[in-house]
Amino acid sequence: MSLTPQRALIVIDIQNDYFADGLFPLWQAEETLARIETAIHRAQAQGLPVILIQHVADASKGPAPFFNEGSVGVAIHPRILAAAPDAPIVRKSFADAFHQTTLETTLAGLGVSELLVCGMMTQNCVTHTALSRAADRYRVEVIGDCCTTVSQILHLIALNGLSTRIKPRTLNELL
Repeated sequence: MSLTPQRALIVIDIQNDYFADGLFPLWQAEETLARIETAIHRAQAQGLPVILIQHVADASKGPAPFFNEGSVGVAIHPRILAAAPDAPIVRKSFADAFHQTTLETTLAGLGVSELLVCGMMTQNCVTHTALSRAADRYRVEVIGDCCTTVSQILHLIALNGLSTRIKPRTLNELL
């Protein structure tokens, strides 16, 4: 068994509803998408697993503002699927990608001990996953320039809020 910790790239909620034609477009979604594609390619070049997270609204609570099952908007962006066609997809219905999902089992099966987290939205699903009690068993890094949300100021506030436990780093620092 290798003594080198296994890192994995966790790509959270890069879904159609967050883009220009979607129901809840985010600030700099296209630019963030391009940086995440680069992160995926760099991770793959290093032999790191990539795990895609997909938020699907809980239908038992009625229609949601976005990410409804069966909608075009709930689908993972096609450029992400093209960049990581063999990546496992973990479905979630809460901000924390660990809560009531297969993420822990997936990570355990890959022997992962370090997480590189990126995605949408910085102040919600990214921070809730990175700060999850379940994430405490991993070394967690957030790739700040591979995240976005509804505005630049909210994005920066969220990254600053993370900094007491996790210093957000850049793509070039981590991959």
